Amino acid sequence: MSNRAHKATSTAGSSATTATDRREDLHRAGRVANKRFETNWTISLFGTAVGAGVLFLPINAGLGGLWPLLIVTLLIGPMTYLSHRALSRFVCASPVPGEDITVVARKTFGEGVGRVITVLYFLAIFPIVLIYGVGITNTVDSLMVNQLGLPSVPRWLLSGLLIALMMLVMLASQRIMLIVTQWLVYPLILILLGVSLYLIPGWNLKGFGGVPSFGELAMSIWIIIPVLVFAFNHSPAISQFSVALKREYGAGASERASAVLKRSTLLLVIFTMGFVWSCVLALGPTGLQAAKDQNLPVLSYLANEHGSPFIAYLGPAVALAAIASSFFGHYLGAAEGAAGIVRSMVDRDGSRVSDKNLNIAIAVFIFLTTWLAAILNPSILSLIESIAGPIIAIILYLMPMYAIRKLPALEPYRGKLSNVFVTVAGLVAVSGIIYGLVA
Repeated sequence: MSNRAHKATSTAGSSATTATDRREDLHRAGRVANKRFETNWTISLFGTAVGAGVLFLPINAGLGGLWPLLIVTLLIGPMTYLSHRALSRFVCASPVPGEDITVVARKTFGEGVGRVITVLYFLAIFPIVLIYGVGITNTVDSLMVNQLGLPSVPRWLLSGLLIALMMLVMLASQRIMLIVTQWLVYPLILILLGVSLYLIPGWNLKGFGGVPSFGELAMSIWIIIPVLVFAFNHSPAISQFSVALKREYGAGASERASAVLKRSTLLLVIFTMGFVWSCVLALGPTGLQAAKDQNLPVLSYLANEHGSPFIAYLGPAVALAAIASSFFGHYLGAAEGAAGIVRSMVDRDGSRVSDKNLNIAIAVFIFLTTWLAAILNPSILSLIESIAGPIIAIILYLMPMYAIRKLPALEPYRGKLSNVFVTVAGLVAVSGIIYGLVA
């Protein structure tokens, strides 16, 4: 080969290497996105937020009337996006790729306060995991008996199989969990859209006439906001989501997290609030109150009223997809909180219990406690969820705002109007939940 040809080949190879290196640098800085990776997480975050409570959401959100519902529909998007973005920024503030929210909290606020936050984080999420164990058992049992005409399976066996199946997905790998979540969430999105469109011919504005007074409007908004905050809450998955982005993008994790969270919030507002509005307009105030009095999910009430097999089968389908997809995200948070408690209080340096053994022990603990709750089928779980509500609101809305004031790595985000908005929204949500408990 001539010197000129050799030089040309070397130059071409060098250029190709330089281009690859430049693209890799841009990727690590968050300028070039891994689209498949981000889409998987967008869908997973959506699935975490849309739990079985979506079936009761139109009733809880629509009873205040159309004007309060319209205002909270405009508010819930910015509230959801900005609060979850702040929590993700808090986790991404650590330069260490594997540090989750429990570790960052201890480093930011000190060991004492950090431990308290870790315990509260676990207590806010773990009861909801128990609730999903009860919920999926009841839903499958009802589907088998009422829709499929099959005999009821012993509760201990049915619950054990269902919970074990969901746990196996979680323990397989994060990649498998994201794939299965997509299989569940895409049909869930289509079902929510299908029901919303199916109900359009039955929309009726009668009974919604009149504009409420300022006091009535403010009170209705105050009561509705906590309902929507937790219907849109996907904070249990935010820490592991942020850790995954730190591994993928390094210093660019926070920027890419904002982009993913913006898309997941948009999906939630369009499909969930579209479902809520369609059900509210189809039922009217009288139907909403009747569904509440009968303690029925909105699709079950609609199926009874319309006599539609289409709606009758969609209720369990939505519940199953929503419970399973939301279980995955809440399991991530509960397991993370449990590990944080052990590491901060029992084995701080990790010398006594390896990560592998700790993860196995946590999985066994969550399985057994969730299985027990599903067998016992207690009626107090809704109260437990309500008590966990204020803790979630504090961790999601208020703690990141305080961290922005305290943590040097978050200094660029200080002095923003969005911080004031998130703080006020958090205070409204916490006070509204507490009012709902004592009223």
